[in-house]
Amino acid sequence: MVEVKRRDVLIGGVGVAAATLAAATPAAAGDPSFMNNVPDGLLSGDELPTFKFALEKSAGKVVGGSYGKEATVAQLPISKGIAGVSMRLEPGVMRELHWHATAAEWAFVLAGRVRTTVIDPKGAAETNDFEPGDVWYFPRGRGHMLQCLGTQPCHFILIFDNGYFSEFGTFSITDWVGHAPKALLAKNLGVPEATFDSFPKREVYFARGAIPPEQPAAPLQGVKLPPVTHKYRLLAQVPHATYRGGREWRVDAGRFPISTTITGVILDLDAGALRELHWHPNADEWQYVIDGRVAVTLFGSHGRFRIETLEQGDVGYIPQGYGHSIENVGERPARVLIGLNAGTYETIDLSQWIAGNPADVLATNFGQPPELFAKFPHRDVFLAP
Repeated sequence: MVEVKRRDVLIGGVGVAAATLAAATPAAAGDPSFMNNVPDGLLSGDELPTFKFALEKSAGKVVGGSYGKEATVAQLPISKGIAGVSMRLEPGVMRELHWHATAAEWAFVLAGRVRTTVIDPKGAAETNDFEPGDVWYFPRGRGHMLQCLGTQPCHFILIFDNGYFSEFGTFSITDWVGHAPKALLAKNLGVPEATFDSFPKREVYFARGAIPPEQPAAPLQGVKLPPVTHKYRLLAQVPHATYRGGREWRVDAGRFPISTTITGVILDLDAGALRELHWHPNADEWQYVIDGRVAVTLFGSHGRFRIETLEQGDVGYIPQGYGHSIENVGERPARVLIGLNAGTYETIDLSQWIAGNPADVLATNFGQPPELFAKFPHRDVFLAP
């Protein structure tokens, strides 16, 4: 289901070209920060664009029983601040050594077990094993690999703090070594040129080998751990909050210090429960439905309102500062993975906003008797049963 309401009037210069705005305000024309406040053309039309993408139904990159499916601005144009990938690895398969030049990587494990290695700019390396409910975070540019551990496939969701990122445009070690001159590689690594005769000549992407040992071997350099870990056991923690109608797990940089650009949330909604109308002042929101069926609303000002129904495997995206809600419209509990591109979690909820004002202010604002607002919540609801 998609429900769209158009704006009634265009006011305040929304939708006007940047050049026109700059010409109309000469003082701002020389200020680079001014351009950051120019409305996004995609969001300044008469109707809000779709904010839904059926990630798990997309084609993606499939090699045997392993795959990577991505949701970037190419698939979901509204999602300029965050990209996401669903990845499945078969036993013995590794997402090869690589790095991301334009984005940090945050991940949540859905099924199976995963082993990662990551190296930081000071040469410290960490190997970690992950189970369902665990999280990792790799800062932008850090080399790493992802490997299925054990005899069962693994499945995880990756979140990147840049919507223009592409999982299929990362920097892979086989692609680099395969295109560098052998003489250069030999000089760099101190081995004969012939060493590289049988190396791959193109990107492998998914490397296939033996099932890794349960106990990871030490790095060639020996153990040299980084000062902070890249692993956090999110669902092993007590929920951040429990409500009539659901519960929430939340992890930001306060609990997971290395995760400076992404906050992660697991939101459980009982049948009929509502994550109330709210907005995030400091971040975009990316949603992945792990289980169930939810209706997500998006409010874009000037009478524009859109509702999308997301089912298991679907992705939703809410731009920073836009009002929205998440409601379980199915007959069973729903679970939603939420990523926000900020290291601290900030939200302003509708009930909280109303409760923060005196009755006479609300009466004047809505044209209602002050006594009516005594019936409204006097606190933040957050999640309504």
